[in-house]
Amino acid sequence: MQSENETYLGFDLSTQKLKAVLLNAKLENVAHAEVKFDSDLPEFRTTGGVNVGTAKNEFFVQPVMWIKALDMVLDRIVVQGADLSTVAALSGSAQQHGSLFWSRSGIEILRNLDADKFLHTQLDDLAFTVHRTPIWMDSTTARQCEEMESAVGGRERMVEITGSGCYERFTGPQIRRIFQQRPDCYRNTERISLVSSFLASIFLGDVAPIDCSDGSGMNLLDVRTRDWSDECLAACAPGLRTKLGQPVPAATIIGTIGSFFVQRYNFNAACRIVAFTGDNLSALAGMNVGQDWLALSLGTSDTVMMKLNTPSNLQEGHVLVHPTDDGFMGLLCFRNGSLVRDIFKRSEANDNWENFSELLDSTPRGNFGNLALHFISKEILPPVKGSLRWNKSSSLASVELAKGVVKYSSSQTEIRALIEGQMLTRKAYASEMGFSFGENTKILATGGASANRSILQVVSDVFNAPVYTQKTTEAALCGAAYRAKYVLSVARSKEKCDGAQGPGSYYDFIAELLPHSVTRVCDPSKDSEEIYGSIIERYRAMVSFMLENQE
Repeated sequence: MQSENETYLGFDLSTQKLKAVLLNAKLENVAHAEVKFDSDLPEFRTTGGVNVGTAKNEFFVQPVMWIKALDMVLDRIVVQGADLSTVAALSGSAQQHGSLFWSRSGIEILRNLDADKFLHTQLDDLAFTVHRTPIWMDSTTARQCEEMESAVGGRERMVEITGSGCYERFTGPQIRRIFQQRPDCYRNTERISLVSSFLASIFLGDVAPIDCSDGSGMNLLDVRTRDWSDECLAACAPGLRTKLGQPVPAATIIGTIGSFFVQRYNFNAACRIVAFTGDNLSALAGMNVGQDWLALSLGTSDTVMMKLNTPSNLQEGHVLVHPTDDGFMGLLCFRNGSLVRDIFKRSEANDNWENFSELLDSTPRGNFGNLALHFISKEILPPVKGSLRWNKSSSLASVELAKGVVKYSSSQTEIRALIEGQMLTRKAYASEMGFSFGENTKILATGGASANRSILQVVSDVFNAPVYTQKTTEAALCGAAYRAKYVLSVARSKEKCDGAQGPGSYYDFIAELLPHSVTRVCDPSKDSEEIYGSIIERYRAMVSFMLENQE
């Protein structure tokens, strides 16, 4: 039975740090701790949490650093006053697309951890066949991506099976590269984990299964059957199904906590472990995005996340298995986010965000027909590099008219043209991915630029939907603890078998516990649909011109 004293523990192993949070039965924060890799573990010589390899675009981490960070974060959360004997369930989130290669002796050590010793003195380099774990930043696998796509019948087929084309940072191509370049390491690998399932394995005291949601970011899982695709496995490396183990839904209790943690940290032996998942998926769980919500993260790059009922076959988008229900999660990344907004803040607004906002607010919606697309670095969607500024007389009627103008006459025109162009890009591709905009649509804005009300007003107008923000900045970390509580509640109601009503959907369960987690900050202007409904056609014309006239 649930008691009021129960707590739920969440972890987030991001690129730069490992964080832990302890929440009570009302999902209030009881304790929090973190370990920053660069400053707290200087012996691993990371910058921004990663090591740079010798090859171009090669980035890695030594797994022992993450294990040592776990020793430290648990000690720190205890010092913060956390009573770990009250933890009823725990789960975690981790950076996606990293992979760990367990040796046979490593698994043996994992199953027999000694509570009198630190984890990192037991699970050392010998526990892994690859001591430099490739992470999401690594993009050394262009050849392997081409080989895997052609082996399954092309990019479209890969998207159809796995929800994404082959990406250099994805785990399937990484595994193939290790199989090709270090066949001995691959042959001696007993099991392969993602970063999320690796962290879960330590708590479990055995190799934890990969969850379907994080597993759907590998180019190996069939997103419809939620099992490994034989075609993709064959295109990647031999004997891979055994090394990966059977995937499980993210809402799975994978076991109870290992005896090491019971003896060393006084965890309750009955504490359940809920499958760990990837950070984008965990953030979606932490933001608690329902059916009609679109999550828009305005960061260095901008990300759009949404719930989909059916997978889309968008070539450059990602469809992942949804972490908290039976549907799918659509994920769109746009490289030219805050980095470009920052460039314009410097050049047009005296490097000051207040000036930037004033300039944006002083121009009318639609910007007198001025619209700009700025892809300073090559964009993912659309796959274009360069800038194009149109004014009201620009069109595809002739090449000269389509070239637009070199610069606008005022800073306010420049800034509004940039922001409207960015948001129209986000909306156009969200529609293409299958998100249906309607009167119930709501936007949840997160990330650095979500603090800027003027930008959010443009978001609200372009999307013709109210915009909300959230108090928590730790969506992925909180999402892990929320999932731990919810999955435990579901399991308990099934174990009772008394016909009592279960906890309902994840969305409703969390929304009831956290009724004030979001704040409505902007509403669309009355003429939004009228103005932007027609501008989106001009936007598409601009994109087609840029695609045709690439260098």
